[in-house]
Amino acid sequence: MQFERLNGITLHYQTIGDPAEKPLLVFVNSLGTDFRIWRDVVVRLVGRYAIVTYDKRGHGLSGIGDGEGSMDAHVRDLAALLDHLGGRPAIICGLSVGGMIAMGLSAARPDLVRALILSDTAPRIGVAEHWNGRISAIGANGIASIADSILERWFTPGFRSPSNPAFDGYRNMLIRQPAAGYIAACAAIRDTDLTDTARGIGVPTLCVVGDQDGSTPPELVAEMARLIPDARYEVVPDAGHLPGIEQPDRVAAIVDAFVDAFNLRGPVDG
Repeated sequence: MQFERLNGITLHYQTIGDPAEKPLLVFVNSLGTDFRIWRDVVVRLVGRYAIVTYDKRGHGLSGIGDGEGSMDAHVRDLAALLDHLGGRPAIICGLSVGGMIAMGLSAARPDLVRALILSDTAPRIGVAEHWNGRISAIGANGIASIADSILERWFTPGFRSPSNPAFDGYRNMLIRQPAAGYIAACAAIRDTDLTDTARGIGVPTLCVVGDQDGSTPPELVAEMARLIPDARYEVVPDAGHLPGIEQPDRVAAIVDAFVDAFNLRGPVDG
């Protein structure tokens, strides 16, 4: 395992491959998960990319710090990690709040962003009342008390079958996240509107969504794609909010096709 102390917290991360030889691809996880959600996509891409995954603050094995609930803190963490790893421009693939972090990084540190893959996300997700209600419920009774309603948005009915051990595993991942870190991330999402940021994105961008996403449905992601200049939009069939889990072959193929379409395998300078 790899750890580094950055911005006053310990970040848990993983690197595979040499970014001096391969295009750098960075995956950012969603609310209530850690970087293991990318495993089945990563194993399909190893060898063609240098890959970085990490647990954002308050999730997985990363620290919570003072519990600061701001998107800026998450953006600074990703920037610090990439600077620590050499500061090379990367293709940033962010899911849900991870996509918001990716958009924030493109505005704050454009030198670190070569392209964006924005999966199941939007410049603004939900309304304050929704997030405040979730924060109150978790503060009173823990993540497990609302896990079932979250999982209904995450996964298709077929994946949620009682006979599917993977579904049990991902439920465990959700309910075992630190409540304080989860609540802080909820506040960060609640307080963030990246609409103007989306309009100003100037790098190749792909917007991806599962056709049965109950958290950021296809129409919301399509609206984001229309905001971003020249963005591409693709729907993943038979997938919910985490298509890399339910359809890893398709997601890996989408990543490869996007990289090839914009010649992102070549040197950064051209």
